Amino acid sequence: MQVVTFVQVGLPVDSSDRVVWRTAQAQGMVLLTHNRNMKGEDSLEQTIRENNTPTSLPVVTIGRIDRIRERLYRERCAIRLVEIGMEIENYLGVGRIFIP
Repeated sequence: MQVVTFVQVGLPVDSSDRVVWRTAQAQGMVLLTHNRNMKGEDSLEQTIRENNTPTSLPVVTIGRIDRIRERLYRERCAIRLVEIGMEIENYLGVGRIFIP
């Protein structure tokens, strides 16, 4: 697994969720994010609903980003992320996965 930033993939940090999702899909990347809102036609949730296919990579969402400073929570997120990565073919087309 490799973590890349917006800059590394050539995206401005203020890119819309729709652009970010499409870029991740085009480059074969799993998008890791925190729980975002569903407002607007370019929201991540709306983008997934409109564009997700049976072969789309999932969006992995950290359910409680406010708890990421807690060691146990971080460990649970990391373990779940590795599990998903090890069996990514089982998660194609699911849209979004909340961790932990």
